[in-house]
Amino acid sequence: MLRIKRLYLFVLKSFLPLFAMTFFICLFIVLMQFLWRYIDDLVGKGLDVSTLGELFFYAAVSLVPMALPLSILLASLMVFGNLGEKFELTAMKASGISLLKVMRPLIVLLIFVAIGAFFFQNYALPYSQTKMWTLLFSARQKSPELDIPEGVFYDQIDGYNIFVEKKDRQTGTLHDVMIYDVSRGFDNTSIIVADSGKMSVTEDKTHLFLRLDNGESFENLRSQGNVGMQNVPYRRESFTSKEIMIAFDANFNRMDESAMRNQYVGKNIAELQQTIDSVQVRVDSIGSIYTDELRKSQNMGVLPTRREYKGSTIVEVKNLDVQLAKPLNIDSVFSAQGSGRRLSYLQQALIKANRHKQDCEFRAMSMKDDLKTIRRHGIEMHKKFTLSLACLVFFFIGAPLGAIIRKGGLGAPLVVSVILFIIYYIIDNTGYKMAREGHIEVWMGMWLSSAVLLPLGVFVTYKAVNDSAVFNIDTYRNFFRRILGRRQKRVVQLKEVIIEPLRPAEAVEHIDVLREKVTALLSSTTLPMSYTDFWTKGLDRQAIKTVAADTELLVDELSNTNDKQIIARLGRIPVLRNLLLYQPSKRQWVMWAVSVVFPLGITGFLVGRRQQAQLFDELKTVDEQTAAIAGILRGEDVALIEE
Repeated sequence: MLRIKRLYLFVLKSFLPLFAMTFFICLFIVLMQFLWRYIDDLVGKGLDVSTLGELFFYAAVSLVPMALPLSILLASLMVFGNLGEKFELTAMKASGISLLKVMRPLIVLLIFVAIGAFFFQNYALPYSQTKMWTLLFSARQKSPELDIPEGVFYDQIDGYNIFVEKKDRQTGTLHDVMIYDVSRGFDNTSIIVADSGKMSVTEDKTHLFLRLDNGESFENLRSQGNVGMQNVPYRRESFTSKEIMIAFDANFNRMDESAMRNQYVGKNIAELQQTIDSVQVRVDSIGSIYTDELRKSQNMGVLPTRREYKGSTIVEVKNLDVQLAKPLNIDSVFSAQGSGRRLSYLQQALIKANRHKQDCEFRAMSMKDDLKTIRRHGIEMHKKFTLSLACLVFFFIGAPLGAIIRKGGLGAPLVVSVILFIIYYIIDNTGYKMAREGHIEVWMGMWLSSAVLLPLGVFVTYKAVNDSAVFNIDTYRNFFRRILGRRQKRVVQLKEVIIEPLRPAEAVEHIDVLREKVTALLSSTTLPMSYTDFWTKGLDRQAIKTVAADTELLVDELSNTNDKQIIARLGRIPVLRNLLLYQPSKRQWVMWAVSVVFPLGITGFLVGRRQQAQLFDELKTVDEQTAAIAGILRGEDVALIEE
């Protein structure tokens, strides 16, 4: 009997609810983006709720490939961020369980999700996209819902412009109606003006019925055989009641799905490959025909030849398929003619060149659609596989990032997820457009986003497994602090209880040793340094580190006293820093490489020289204050330096 470990059940129970929640949230967001994009095609068409619900359902199914990777990324970030924030992940690692072992049940789960995503892309997605685009195109072609506004011309009825001054909402009566009938052409326009009227739709919703009261109609008679007449007669009619029937199809007519089913969005892998192969055969056959025609064509009396190999020798053989004249020496014939003939030759050559150019352009245009069809079908075929890999890549980015960042909830994970998904979407859309236009190969464009993000997933997984502080802000803060540094003020206070009292004789000996080291360090280098000396020599950072450590030990030793003068002078001893720019590197080739990069080298030189000057001032202060403390310990009269 298969039994799942409690740890795996715990991780799965933590992941599945969040994954379901984030999936539906992401699907809702992309569905709202779809609605915002096509809102103009749906509003004002009078579509019923069932049709809109069906359209949104198939649209949601079609948008699963966009929502699924984002939901996996967000859910994995939240789960492992929560585990890290609550120190549950730390407890697992302390028990000897590695991060990859914690991720193991989710890796297995995501492999099944990736396999399911492939079958979804291959079978369910073509069906849903066929339904969605059929409904969307049908909605675009549907006539808008009849709602004539007041005070403006309404032109949503083909062949008619209707103007209504005022409408009575309760009775449905239209006041001051003006109708322009241009259904027979602009030259045969007829105009109807009425004081009032009512409009209704027939039961089959294919015609509008207008009943007009107290008006006049105007119509020219150009269509009745009076085209050649200079003055065209017209007819004027006054009426007390007039009825008009206008063709207006208000029904929602679905398109035939077979047309959309034959497009690339409605095919599975086998059908896509079949279409690509058939179109490619046609392209190759047409290309071979064009090649044979160019090879056999005669230009300016020059014999076309073909090359054959006889042993190791290339022999040019005349093409025997066509009867050709002897090759001409074009330069000699052209120069032997007069200026008028030469101009005529040039004009004829230009005409022939333009004719050949137009012929080649026409042939290229005839093949352009076929090549575009091949690319679009190839893109759709590669999409069947890229979604599965994208799910795995986003998991191996999200889970390690969550373990490193250690922030749960929807705050930091949401920000990181959105940034990463925007980067993925930009790269994927760029590759898609370049592949669609033929600028790069189809497989390169469709796998570009995965090729860019896969190394990132490997990198963050490696760092998370090895507990690297790659995303620890304090690490970078300490690094820049080591480069630029910031002076720290020493604070020394009188101790209420002294466990080990200060021994003046030993303290004086320690002070003398420290002062000798400080003096040696000050005398070893002359400031300011030149640009070359700064990058090739620098200061002795090991000696600086030793002096700084001895200074801290001496301050700790001297603080075991009740003498306020000593405590005051200890507070004036600076905290010595060991910055990188004191001696940027011990490797000469690195220093020479940085020094020749002038923007970086000059900036580092100016900042580093200032830091070196500050260091020497601090060393002099250490020497002065320790000398004064030594005098106090010897019983000498040393004046207290005021702040």
